[in-house]
Amino acid sequence: MDVILIPGFWLDASSWGETVPALEKAGHRPHPITLPGMESRDADRSGIGLRDHIDAVVAAVDGLDGQVALVGHSGGGAVAHAVADARPDRIARVVYVDSGPLGPGGVINDELPVVDGEIPLPDWNVFEDEDLVDLDDELREAFRAKAIPTPRGVAFDKQVLGDERRFDVPVTLICCEIGSAMIRAWIEQGVPFVKELASVKDIAYIDVPTGHWPQFTKPAELADAIVSAVGRA
Repeated sequence: MDVILIPGFWLDASSWGETVPALEKAGHRPHPITLPGMESRDADRSGIGLRDHIDAVVAAVDGLDGQVALVGHSGGGAVAHAVADARPDRIARVVYVDSGPLGPGGVINDELPVVDGEIPLPDWNVFEDEDLVDLDDELREAFRAKAIPTPRGVAFDKQVLGDERRFDVPVTLICCEIGSAMIRAWIEQGVPFVKELASVKDIAYIDVPTGHWPQFTKPAELADAIVSAVGRA
C-alpha cells in the first residue's frame, strides 16, 4: 500500500523518520511529504494557504496508482480529510495522529501567534500541559532546532469540502492527548467538536497515550500504531 505521510505544523517530511522504516518492513511504500512553504526556514511562505497544502497532497495521490492510505498528524489531519473529500474513490483509509477530520467552515487554529505573516513555533507556555506530556527538555530543544514556520493561511483559512462520499472513507484515530473512550463519549453525546467525525461510517481507534508529538515522545509506539492502522486498508 502506498502511504502518504502528512506532517503537522512546523514539521517537514523528516518528522516521519521513525515511521518510514516500520512501514517499509511491513511491506508498504511510505511517501513522507514536505508541504509548500515548509522546505526550509528561508522558503517563501507568502500567499500560501490551506488549499495549497491540500492540492499538493492531491497531486501526490494522483501521481500514484491504485488505492492510497493517508496519515495526517495534527494540522495535517485537516489536509488529509480534504484530500479524502477531493479523491474519495482513491483513499483506502485516513489515519489521524492526535488529530481528526475538520469540517466545512472550520479552521485548524486561528489563535496561534503570527509574526511577519507566518507562524513560528511559539513559546511552550502557549500550549496546554496535555500537549507537552513526555516532551522533555532535550526533545523540546531538538524540536525547536528543526522547526519551520507555518504559513499563516494554513492555520487561518476555512476548510472547504463538497463531497459527502468522504464519510465512506474508513478512518483510524491514533489517540494521544485524549483517549479513545473520551472521543467515543463525545460522539455519543453529539458534541459539536466531533460532528464531522461522527458522520464517518467506519472508525477505528488506537490509543498511544502521550502528548501532541508522539513522533518525538513515543516513536516506536506510533510506528506500530500506524502500521496496524494501515494494515486495515
